[in-house]
This record gives sequence, structure tokens and C-alpha cells, in this order.
Amino acid sequence: MCVNVPAEPAAAGLRPLSARSVVLSLLLGAHPPELPVKDLVRLVEPFGVGGSTLRAALSRMVAAGDLRRTDAVYRLSDRLLDRQRRQDDAADPRTRAWHGDWEMVVITATGRGPAERADLRARLAALRLAELREGVWLRPANLDRPLPADVRRVALAYTARPEEPPRELAARLWPLADWASGARLLLTRADDAARPADRLTVYAAAVRHLLADPVLPPALLPSDWPGDALRTAYAGYRRELAAALGARDERQ
Repeated sequence: MCVNVPAEPAAAGLRPLSARSVVLSLLLGAHPPELPVKDLVRLVEPFGVGGSTLRAALSRMVAAGDLRRTDAVYRLSDRLLDRQRRQDDAADPRTRAWHGDWEMVVITATGRGPAERADLRARLAALRLAELREGVWLRPANLDRPLPADVRRVALAYTARPEEPPRELAARLWPLADWASGARLLLTRADDAARPADRLTVYAAAVRHLLADPVLPPALLPSDWPGDALRTAYAGYRRELAAALGARDERQ
């Protein structure tokens, strides 16, 4: 069996945030994802980012294609808008009742180079599919989302019912114990984090961790699965950021 995307270890996820990471966290949490520079200067200050550091980071991010600038307003690029959509989905995944069917995606395209294969693997993992063997991906059919057209161009999609007991298969495809352990550690660190910079650091790691949550049907999960608790905590933090952005709007 091929190794699937592992849960990010929580301790490794709590890396100090750069000015770029602070800016991206704020913009990824803003709807629409744009902020005037004068508001960014105020919003990043509690995270230890000074005005000159911020402006240097903004210039580099525009040059790198992370941001677009119109007058004095900075907005996420199209590439990062896709990341925002994935983070929004990680916080509130769309699910449907599960009746025992599994999605199965079989790669049919040939002649792709290493970069194309790696990109396709990342796309399939982002869709919360797991690789059973090379070119064969599956998951319980409990997500309310279609397969994107670019995936359908290189693969065939089926509905299947594997003979292996579903709980055993799920445990073989995803590192559930590792993910749960990381989620619990993040919840503990979120409770202990008081400074704005520490809270942002914890919840930036939390959203990365949620992106690796397979969002399995409850029947296939351990009884003490912490996925909903981590999503609830992250949703609360998003409301904190939204309140800060709302205070900005009230002053305009």
C-alpha cells in the first residue's frame, strides 16, 4: 500500500510565523480577501510585525504573485483564492449521509512527467481521497462535492463496495491515531495560548491539520475522534479575526 498524506505533527506545525504568514492568515480569513495597507499596519502590530517589515513583506509577496495590489489595497491572488476555498471547506466540510458506498478513482492517463504526477497526487489528496495502490484512490462516499473536471480528464470514477470491513480499510488508508493525537495537542496549546502571536501560530497549525482530516463517516471513526472539537475551536478563532476586521470597517 502506498503511503498517504500523514497528519502534520502538531509540534512541527507550531513554527514561528513570518510577516508573510501573518499577512496571509489575515487575508485568508477575510471575506472578501482584501485589506488596505493602513489597516494591515494596525492589524499586524499585535503579532510583532512592524510597519517597515510589513511593507517589505508586501512588496515581496506582490513580486512572488501571492498578492495583487490596486492603489493601496492588497488582495489575494487567484492561486491563493483557491487555498482560501480549501481552508473554508476544511473548517466546514460539506457532507451527506453515508450508506456504505465508496468513491473509487482510477488514473487512466499515461505519459505524465514526475511534476505532473506529483501535482495530481496532491490534487487527489486535497479531495480527501487515499491511495490504496499506485493509481487507485478511494474514500467513503460521504462528501457532498463533485470531482473536478481536470481530474475526470485523467481518471475514471466509480462507486464501489470493498469486501474488506470498512473500519479496517479506513484505518489502513489513513493515520487516524496520529491525526487524533495531533488534534488533541493543538487543542491543548490553543487553550494555553494567550498572546495574539501565540494564538495565530496555534490556529495556523490547526487549519493545516484540518486540511489533512479525512472527514470520514462517524461509523468509521474512533468514538473519541477530535475532528469536530478542533473545527469548533478554529471557527471560534475565525470569529475573533472577523471581529477585528469588523472593528476596522466601523472606523471607515
